[in-house]
Amino acid sequence: MSSDILLEEFEVLESIYPTELTKLSEKDVVIDAEPDDLVDGADPLRVTLRVSYPDGYPDTLPTLSLDSEEGTLADHEVSKLLSELNTVGEENLGMAMTFTLVSHLREQLSALVRSRAELHEKEEAEKERLALEAEEARTRGTPVTLESFKAWKAKFDAEQAKRKHREESDRLVGLSPKEREEWKRITARLSGRQLFEKNRNLEEETLMEEGTVSVDISQYDRTHRDEDEDEDERVTFSDSD
Repeated sequence: MSSDILLEEFEVLESIYPTELTKLSEKDVVIDAEPDDLVDGADPLRVTLRVSYPDGYPDTLPTLSLDSEEGTLADHEVSKLLSELNTVGEENLGMAMTFTLVSHLREQLSALVRSRAELHEKEEAEKERLALEAEEARTRGTPVTLESFKAWKAKFDAEQAKRKHREESDRLVGLSPKEREEWKRITARLSGRQLFEKNRNLEEETLMEEGTVSVDISQYDRTHRDEDEDEDERVTFSDSD
């Protein structure tokens, strides 16, 4: 490597990157690099590219390394960036390539920031979608099945029985012993519905016990119609005849 060639490249680089470039030795420099395009709301990202020039430069690739100065870079992201830089370097063998390498690095950092922003938007959209689905499921309720209805009915009946027992207990507290017995006797009677369900022939049996006569309505209708027909068939004789 000709020292004059490298010195000439250093002079150009220092003019392009007056604050970004730091010369570590005659064969080593570090250059700060940031994305070309900044995405609104994206986390800042700034890296340092270290370039070590071998004796065969520019016919031999320089040794490259990356360090994160602001923001974070995952190991796989660092590996991908360095791989792409080496590919660009191989395409520019025989020429001063540092400026080309830094320019490509800035472009790739821009692409990385955009990719992160898009991924973040997708994740937020997915979170919102899941939140909406959860809210819809909450407001829609659980579909009712026979099993779930039976379980609900059993729980409801148990709660109602418990509530009724508590109310009756509270009511009995203020009653005298005699009044309590009377209350228990009254509440022990079967309701009309319970009597009906117990004996669906209650009405008929009650009527028979009171001595009432069972009437067949169909027989009455038929007899009544026969009498009407006989009346229509009678012949009436007048004195004029």
